[in-house]
Amino acid sequence: MSESSLSGQVAVVTGSTQGIGAGIAKKLAAHGARVTLHGLENSPGEQVLSAIREAGGDAILIKGNLKEETHCRNLIQQTIQHFGRIDILVNNAGIYDRSNIENTTVELWDEIFAINLRAPFILCQEAVKDMKERRQGCIINIGSVNAYIGERKLLPYSASKGGLMTFTKNLANYLTRYRIRVNQINPGWVLTEGEHYTESITEGKGESWLEDALKTRPFGRMLYPEDIAHAALFLATAELVTGAVLDYEQLPVGALPDL
Repeated sequence: MSESSLSGQVAVVTGSTQGIGAGIAKKLAAHGARVTLHGLENSPGEQVLSAIREAGGDAILIKGNLKEETHCRNLIQQTIQHFGRIDILVNNAGIYDRSNIENTTVELWDEIFAINLRAPFILCQEAVKDMKERRQGCIINIGSVNAYIGERKLLPYSASKGGLMTFTKNLANYLTRYRIRVNQINPGWVLTEGEHYTESITEGKGESWLEDALKTRPFGRMLYPEDIAHAALFLATAELVTGAVLDYEQLPVGALPDL
Protein backbone atom coordinates (compact mmCIF):
# COMPACT_ATOMS: atom_id res chain seq x y z
CA MET A 1 0.00 0.00 0.00
CA SER A 2 1.62 3.28 -1.07
CA GLU A 3 -0.89 5.86 0.12
CA SER A 4 -4.03 6.09 2.26
CA SER A 5 -6.02 8.97 0.76
CA LEU A 6 -8.98 6.59 0.31
CA SER A 7 -8.53 4.67 3.54
CA GLY A 8 -11.79 3.22 4.82
CA GLN A 9 -13.64 3.78 1.54
CA VAL A 10 -15.17 1.08 -0.64
CA ALA A 11 -15.10 1.16 -4.44
CA VAL A 12 -16.87 -0.86 -7.11
CA VAL A 13 -15.17 -0.86 -10.52
CA THR A 14 -17.06 -2.57 -13.33
CA GLY A 15 -15.13 -4.23 -16.12
CA SER A 16 -12.06 -4.35 -13.89
CA THR A 17 -10.54 -7.72 -14.75
CA GLN A 18 -8.34 -6.17 -17.43
CA GLY A 19 -7.52 -2.97 -19.28
CA ILE A 20 -8.64 0.42 -18.00
CA GLY A 21 -10.81 -1.05 -15.26
CA ALA A 22 -7.97 -3.15 -13.84
CA GLY A 23 -5.72 -0.11 -13.83
CA ILE A 24 -8.31 1.95 -11.95
CA ALA A 25 -9.02 -0.81 -9.42
CA LYS A 26 -5.32 -1.26 -8.64
CA LYS A 27 -4.82 2.49 -8.27
CA LEU A 28 -7.75 2.93 -5.88
CA ALA A 29 -6.64 -0.08 -3.85
CA ALA A 30 -3.09 1.26 -3.66
CA HIS A 31 -4.49 4.41 -2.10
CA GLY A 32 -6.41 2.57 0.59
CA ALA A 33 -9.79 1.73 -0.92
CA ARG A 34 -11.34 -1.70 -0.50
CA VAL A 35 -12.37 -2.76 -3.99
CA THR A 36 -15.00 -4.94 -5.63
CA LEU A 37 -13.66 -6.19 -8.95
CA HIS A 38 -16.16 -7.13 -11.62
CA GLY A 39 -15.98 -8.94 -14.93
CA LEU A 40 -17.21 -11.83 -17.02
CA GLU A 41 -14.24 -14.20 -16.77
CA ASN A 42 -12.60 -15.75 -13.76
CA SER A 43 -8.94 -16.10 -14.81
CA PRO A 44 -8.02 -12.46 -15.54
CA GLY A 45 -10.09 -11.35 -12.58
CA GLU A 46 -8.18 -13.66 -10.25
CA GLN A 47 -4.91 -12.20 -11.51
CA VAL A 48 -6.00 -8.65 -10.68
CA LEU A 49 -7.37 -9.83 -7.34
CA SER A 50 -4.06 -11.48 -6.48
CA ALA A 51 -2.07 -8.41 -7.51
CA ILE A 52 -4.12 -6.19 -5.21
CA ARG A 53 -3.90 -8.57 -2.27
CA GLU A 54 -0.18 -9.16 -2.73
CA ALA A 55 0.31 -5.38 -2.58
CA GLY A 56 -1.51 -5.32 0.76
CA GLY A 57 -4.92 -4.29 -0.53
CA ASP A 58 -8.38 -5.67 0.16
CA ALA A 59 -10.57 -6.80 -2.74
CA ILE A 60 -13.21 -9.27 -3.81
CA LEU A 61 -14.25 -10.46 -7.27
CA ILE A 62 -17.85 -10.72 -8.47
CA LYS A 63 -18.60 -12.13 -11.91
CA GLY A 64 -21.69 -11.55 -14.00
CA ASN A 65 -23.29 -9.93 -17.03
CA LEU A 66 -24.33 -6.30 -16.69
CA LYS A 67 -27.04 -6.81 -19.32
CA GLU A 68 -29.07 -8.34 -16.48
CA GLU A 69 -30.76 -5.85 -14.16
CA THR A 70 -30.64 -8.34 -11.30
CA HIS A 71 -26.88 -8.70 -11.60
CA CYS A 72 -26.37 -4.93 -11.62
CA ARG A 73 -28.32 -4.56 -8.39
CA ASN A 74 -26.71 -7.63 -6.81
CA LEU A 75 -23.25 -6.28 -7.57
CA ILE A 76 -23.91 -3.25 -5.37
CA GLN A 77 -25.82 -5.18 -2.72
CA GLN A 78 -23.15 -7.87 -2.39
CA THR A 79 -20.49 -5.19 -2.04
CA ILE A 80 -22.42 -3.54 0.80
CA GLN A 81 -23.01 -6.91 2.46
CA HIS A 82 -19.30 -7.71 2.33
CA PHE A 83 -17.72 -4.32 3.08
CA GLY A 84 -20.60 -2.59 4.83
CA ARG A 85 -20.88 0.38 2.45
CA ILE A 86 -20.10 1.80 -0.98
CA ASP A 87 -18.33 5.12 -1.44
CA ILE A 88 -17.07 5.05 -5.03
CA LEU A 89 -18.71 3.60 -8.13
CA VAL A 90 -16.69 3.51 -11.34
CA ASN A 91 -18.82 2.63 -14.36
CA ASN A 92 -16.03 1.45 -16.62
CA ALA A 93 -17.45 -1.66 -18.32
CA GLY A 94 -18.25 -1.07 -21.95
CA ILE A 95 -18.51 -2.88 -25.26
CA TYR A 96 -18.24 -1.82 -28.86
CA ASP A 97 -18.40 -3.21 -32.35
CA ARG A 98 -17.40 -1.82 -35.70
CA SER A 99 -20.62 -0.72 -37.40
CA ASN A 100 -22.28 2.22 -39.15
CA ILE A 101 -25.81 3.38 -39.95
CA GLU A 102 -26.09 0.90 -42.81
CA ASN A 103 -25.04 -2.29 -41.05
CA THR A 104 -25.91 -1.73 -37.38
CA THR A 105 -28.65 -4.13 -36.36
CA VAL A 106 -31.26 -3.30 -33.74
CA GLU A 107 -29.92 -6.20 -31.68
CA LEU A 108 -26.38 -4.77 -31.70
CA TRP A 109 -27.66 -1.29 -30.85
CA ASP A 110 -29.65 -2.65 -27.90
CA GLU A 111 -26.76 -4.77 -26.62
CA ILE A 112 -24.28 -1.89 -26.64
CA PHE A 113 -26.71 0.48 -24.96
CA ALA A 114 -27.57 -2.18 -22.37
CA ILE A 115 -23.96 -2.36 -21.19
CA ASN A 116 -22.74 1.17 -21.87
CA LEU A 117 -25.72 3.21 -20.67
CA ARG A 118 -28.51 1.12 -19.12
CA ALA A 119 -26.19 -0.70 -16.71
CA PRO A 120 -24.63 2.52 -15.34
CA PHE A 121 -28.14 3.86 -14.74
CA ILE A 122 -29.15 0.76 -12.74
CA LEU A 123 -25.86 0.62 -10.84
CA CYS A 124 -26.09 4.30 -9.92
CA GLN A 125 -29.70 3.91 -8.85
CA GLU A 126 -28.74 1.08 -6.51
CA ALA A 127 -25.55 2.71 -5.18
CA VAL A 128 -27.26 6.01 -4.42
CA LYS A 129 -29.54 4.24 -1.92
CA ASP A 130 -26.53 3.63 0.33
CA MET A 131 -24.58 6.79 -0.49
CA LYS A 132 -27.37 9.20 0.32
CA GLU A 133 -27.82 7.71 3.80
CA ARG A 134 -24.33 8.95 4.66
CA ARG A 135 -24.63 12.06 2.47
CA GLN A 136 -21.47 11.32 0.56
CA GLY A 137 -20.38 9.35 -2.46
CA CYS A 138 -18.51 9.51 -5.73
CA ILE A 139 -19.56 8.20 -9.13
CA ILE A 140 -17.08 8.16 -12.02
CA ASN A 141 -18.31 7.25 -15.49
CA ILE A 142 -15.80 6.22 -18.14
CA GLY A 143 -16.90 7.62 -21.48
CA SER A 144 -15.00 8.36 -24.68
CA VAL A 145 -14.01 11.31 -26.83
CA ASN A 146 -16.30 9.65 -29.38
CA ALA A 147 -19.19 11.05 -27.33
CA TYR A 148 -18.92 14.31 -29.26
CA ILE A 149 -19.00 13.29 -32.91
CA GLY A 150 -17.82 9.71 -33.05
CA GLU A 151 -15.57 7.69 -35.27
CA ARG A 152 -17.49 6.67 -38.37
CA LYS A 153 -17.28 2.93 -37.66
CA LEU A 154 -18.47 3.23 -34.05
CA LEU A 155 -22.05 4.46 -34.37
CA PRO A 156 -23.86 2.77 -31.43
CA TYR A 157 -20.77 2.99 -29.21
CA SER A 158 -20.41 6.72 -29.83
CA ALA A 159 -24.12 7.33 -29.28
CA SER A 160 -24.06 5.39 -26.01
CA LYS A 161 -21.10 7.42 -24.72
CA GLY A 162 -22.84 10.65 -25.69
CA GLY A 163 -25.86 9.50 -23.69
CA LEU A 164 -23.60 8.61 -20.76
CA MET A 165 -22.17 12.12 -20.76
CA THR A 166 -25.63 13.70 -20.60
CA PHE A 167 -26.56 11.22 -17.87
CA THR A 168 -23.47 12.28 -15.91
CA LYS A 169 -24.38 15.96 -16.10
CA ASN A 170 -28.00 15.38 -15.12
CA LEU A 171 -27.12 13.04 -12.26
CA ALA A 172 -24.51 15.44 -10.90
CA ASN A 173 -27.08 18.22 -10.85
CA TYR A 174 -29.64 16.14 -8.95
CA LEU A 175 -27.32 14.43 -6.48
CA THR A 176 -25.77 17.60 -5.07
CA ARG A 177 -28.65 17.46 -2.56
CA TYR A 178 -27.00 14.37 -1.06
CA ARG A 179 -23.43 15.62 -1.55
CA ILE A 180 -22.80 12.81 -4.03
CA ARG A 181 -20.38 13.79 -6.78
CA VAL A 182 -20.69 12.54 -10.38
CA ASN A 183 -18.00 13.06 -13.00
CA GLN A 184 -16.88 11.51 -16.28
CA ILE A 185 -13.58 10.74 -17.98
CA ASN A 186 -13.55 10.71 -21.79
CA PRO A 187 -10.37 8.89 -22.84
CA GLY A 188 -8.93 9.02 -26.31
CA TRP A 189 -7.17 6.00 -27.80
CA VAL A 190 -6.04 3.70 -24.98
CA LEU A 191 -3.59 0.84 -25.53
CA THR A 192 -5.08 -2.20 -23.79
CA GLU A 193 -4.95 -5.94 -24.38
CA GLY A 194 -8.32 -5.79 -26.09
CA GLU A 195 -7.38 -2.87 -28.33
CA HIS A 196 -4.23 -4.63 -29.48
CA TYR A 197 -6.25 -7.73 -30.41
CA THR A 198 -8.88 -5.67 -32.23
CA GLU A 199 -6.39 -3.71 -34.32
CA SER A 200 -3.90 -6.48 -35.05
CA ILE A 201 -6.28 -9.43 -35.49
CA THR A 202 -9.89 -8.28 -35.97
CA GLU A 203 -8.95 -5.35 -38.19
CA GLY A 204 -6.17 -7.38 -39.82
CA LYS A 205 -3.51 -4.69 -39.42
CA GLY A 206 -0.89 -7.03 -38.00
CA GLU A 207 1.68 -6.32 -35.32
CA SER A 208 2.81 -3.09 -37.01
CA TRP A 209 -0.52 -1.28 -36.45
CA LEU A 210 0.81 0.62 -33.44
CA GLU A 211 3.60 2.27 -35.43
CA ASP A 212 1.04 3.83 -37.78
CA ALA A 213 -1.34 4.69 -34.93
CA LEU A 214 1.30 6.69 -33.10
CA LYS A 215 1.53 9.05 -36.06
CA THR A 216 -2.03 10.22 -35.30
CA ARG A 217 -1.44 10.83 -31.57
CA PRO A 218 -1.14 14.49 -30.56
CA PHE A 219 1.55 13.74 -27.95
CA GLY A 220 3.34 10.94 -29.75
CA ARG A 221 2.19 8.03 -27.64
CA MET A 222 -0.92 6.07 -26.80
CA LEU A 223 -2.77 6.45 -23.54
CA TYR A 224 -2.30 3.63 -21.03
CA PRO A 225 -4.69 2.32 -18.36
CA GLU A 226 -2.40 3.92 -15.77
CA ASP A 227 -3.13 7.36 -17.26
CA ILE A 228 -6.87 6.89 -16.84
CA ALA A 229 -6.29 5.48 -13.35
CA HIS A 230 -4.52 8.69 -12.32
CA ALA A 231 -7.50 10.72 -13.54
CA ALA A 232 -9.94 8.46 -11.68
CA LEU A 233 -7.94 8.85 -8.48
CA PHE A 234 -8.08 12.63 -8.86
CA LEU A 235 -11.86 12.60 -9.29
CA ALA A 236 -12.25 10.17 -6.39
CA THR A 237 -10.44 12.57 -4.06
CA ALA A 238 -11.46 15.98 -5.48
CA GLU A 239 -14.13 16.80 -2.90
CA LEU A 240 -15.57 19.88 -4.66
CA VAL A 241 -15.61 18.62 -8.26
CA THR A 242 -18.92 17.41 -9.69
CA GLY A 243 -20.53 17.52 -13.12
CA ALA A 244 -17.10 17.63 -14.75
CA VAL A 245 -16.16 15.88 -17.97
CA LEU A 246 -12.42 15.34 -18.35
CA ASP A 247 -11.42 14.90 -21.99
CA TYR A 248 -8.19 12.96 -21.96
CA GLU A 249 -6.16 13.43 -25.14
CA GLN A 250 -8.91 15.10 -27.12
CA LEU A 251 -8.25 16.07 -30.72
CA PRO A 252 -10.01 19.13 -32.19
CA VAL A 253 -13.69 18.44 -32.88
CA GLY A 254 -14.01 17.23 -36.44
CA ALA A 255 -10.42 15.96 -36.53
CA LEU A 256 -10.86 12.44 -35.14
CA PRO A 257 -8.90 10.13 -37.43
CA ASP A 258 -10.60 7.35 -39.38
CA LEU A 259 -9.16 4.44 -37.41
